[in-house]
Amino acid sequence: MADPLTKLAYQTLQNGKGLLGLVHKEASTRLMNLLAPDGVPSTVPVPPRMLQDLRASMDRLHQLDWEEAERGLYPSSLLFDAPWLDWAARYPLVWLDTPRTWSRRQERNIRDLPKDVDHSAYPDYYLQNFHHQTDGYLSETSASLYDLQVEILFNGTADPMRRRVLGPLLLGLQTFGERPSGQIRVLDVATGTGRTLRQLRGALPQAQLVGLDLSHAYLRQANRWLSQLPGELPQLVQGNAEAMPFIDGGFEAVTCVFLLHELPPEARQNVIDDCYRQLVPGGTLVLADSVQLADSPQFEVAMENFRRVFHEPYYPDYIRDDIDQRLQSAGFEAITASSHFMTRVWSGRKPR
Repeated sequence: MADPLTKLAYQTLQNGKGLLGLVHKEASTRLMNLLAPDGVPSTVPVPPRMLQDLRASMDRLHQLDWEEAERGLYPSSLLFDAPWLDWAARYPLVWLDTPRTWSRRQERNIRDLPKDVDHSAYPDYYLQNFHHQTDGYLSETSASLYDLQVEILFNGTADPMRRRVLGPLLLGLQTFGERPSGQIRVLDVATGTGRTLRQLRGALPQAQLVGLDLSHAYLRQANRWLSQLPGELPQLVQGNAEAMPFIDGGFEAVTCVFLLHELPPEARQNVIDDCYRQLVPGGTLVLADSVQLADSPQFEVAMENFRRVFHEPYYPDYIRDDIDQRLQSAGFEAITASSHFMTRVWSGRKPR
């Protein structure tokens, strides 16, 4: 059993991260309400019962996160793995960036991208300011602030939600139990700044890890984060998840976290289809993304406010999409799904 003091430290850490997120969002909301012009979408009032449900769901997520580490599913060090000093240094930059974000929201300017971007190198749906993010996903500035902004958005639960992929992943890899761990190959699709790769590296320290992303800037940030850890650096590859630059059947497992809701329907299916192509027979795909209306109707107001506050053009379609059916259409079997706070996790196996 883990030291009770360690559990207390974990609980204190999560409460502190949650408090930071709440304070930041309350201060931002007050400021923006003072500046809000006519025509800017306002949020829907949050029912008190939903706040209670969110709090209870968050508590269950933290309890599960602790229990899985206690069982040895992943090392307890992952529970405390965050670049606190770096985030503290970047926090003022988040505030300094806020007026630019708000200006884009006021002007409904969703194509405010760096001038030197080669538009022909990216699909059109990618060339916009998701979340009203400065420079979209196409600059060092965006990549340097992203992780902290996500932690604030989710009240410090981003990494616990990312870790929900580890259980289904490790269960799926039991199929290849006869193979040495060093021969297990895992691909993380849309790896961004590499936070999911850090979780995978902690749970599978000997595996061959590869991260793919469309943004050069985010891959450079991932390289900086991951190079701080001991051991072999995961391979980072630039590419489109709809047509990945790998041979068929190159991986025993594929993960994909927080990508599907930012894709139009056709691209969403293309990514799932190409994930299927990447897997060896018997390989496992694990997806994690936002909850949906079908599985979490009690959070409908939260989903609606997310759409209103942040520029998420494909989110309304995503929360109504049938991801189970998309997985079946791609060829996956043994499909399972579960929800944890604001994240829905699917797993599926490529038939032998």
